[in-house]
Amino acid sequence: MQKKQKGLVWFRNDLRVHDNESLTNAIDENETVIAVYFFDPRHFEDTNFGFKKTEKFRAKFLIESVTALKQNLEKLNIPLLVYHQKPEDAILEIITQNEISSIYFQEEWTSEEMEVLENVKSKVSDSVAFKSIYNQFLFHPEEIPFDISSIPNVFTQFRNKCEKSTKIRPEFTVQPMQEDNLITNETVIPSMETLGLTDFKMDSRTAFPFRGGEDEAIKRLQNYFWETKKLSVYKLTRNGLIGTDFSSKFSPWLANGSISAKTIYWEIIKYEQQIGKNESTYWLIFELIWRDYFKHISLKNGNSIFKIGGILDKKYVWKTNQSAINHWINGTTDEPFVNANMIEMQQTGWMSNRGRQNVASFFAKELLIDWRIGAAYFEAMLIDYDVHSNYGNWMYVSGVGNDPRDRKFNIKLQASNYDGQSKFQKLWLQQQLF
Repeated sequence: MQKKQKGLVWFRNDLRVHDNESLTNAIDENETVIAVYFFDPRHFEDTNFGFKKTEKFRAKFLIESVTALKQNLEKLNIPLLVYHQKPEDAILEIITQNEISSIYFQEEWTSEEMEVLENVKSKVSDSVAFKSIYNQFLFHPEEIPFDISSIPNVFTQFRNKCEKSTKIRPEFTVQPMQEDNLITNETVIPSMETLGLTDFKMDSRTAFPFRGGEDEAIKRLQNYFWETKKLSVYKLTRNGLIGTDFSSKFSPWLANGSISAKTIYWEIIKYEQQIGKNESTYWLIFELIWRDYFKHISLKNGNSIFKIGGILDKKYVWKTNQSAINHWINGTTDEPFVNANMIEMQQTGWMSNRGRQNVASFFAKELLIDWRIGAAYFEAMLIDYDVHSNYGNWMYVSGVGNDPRDRKFNIKLQASNYDGQSKFQKLWLQQQLF
């Protein structure tokens, strides 16, 4: 293939070099490749619901992830330019100075990301090619057995058909560029303080003591699969609440693309071949499919995932009781199990899947408060915030999404089932008596 002059890889939520189709294509099609990442100031401002869009936990994880990306790109002779600016305010100068002919990036389809892309395109000459691909799916949207508009609203129907008829694509690999790229790179990765946040030391009780970045994601994969073989008991332990190993903990790296769902999938297949296949090894694939499903649901429904009626356009009478919201946020409700989970998130940026379901159900079904406020708080606080999973799960629990049964959690029973001796509650509610 005839090589073009210079390509720019615009990193977004795909902060890795392995299994990155945009990066692979850029290297294949260009003599010179440079990369860019933007710490968009809008991501660190307050939202309409009064929370920071990105709080300190995810911000620190992001800084670590971009730092690792820069190091891994340098090994491929590709410089990473990093800006604390809006993309549309800086990208024209980057393109002009470096004579860029093509921009490679991961396709996003939620409204904020699409607006940024349109703003960028409006600043750039038509002679520059924009080359986007879907690079965050397990089941590629072009290969699922549904038109996007007819993706079923019930997960099981989606899973069954996709598992039968859709093959998972192989991973993409990258080769280093032939020559060192000698452009001057004086850009710096911003500090927490530059982003308007305070640096911190992680609470020693956290169930997620890990750092951001592709190397850390691979390290975790190696540990959870091959060193401890915890994958073989995943289904039995995944509802745990304390410690690092009750669940895979891949979600933060998946959320910013430090690792791909395909990489995890193919490693599970390898593990099943070498160590053994059982219900637990399948269950991690099952959870990856859930994650994938929420991405397809948002692809199908667009901005409906952010509307109060959700994708079902359900009409409920929602409240906005600020006192009740504050009690929920601060872990001072009349439900100790809810409180323990909320304080864990407030102190660490992490909460178990079991905890998330319970605190969201309490917020939407007991307090009857506009679920989008809870979703916005999760967006601020969680290290592993992913727009599709976050809003998909909140809709599901709140009765406006993909749960045909519209259930409400019995929180006292859940606490009894999953924290029978109150160890988790005692860990986070040290001032309270049981």
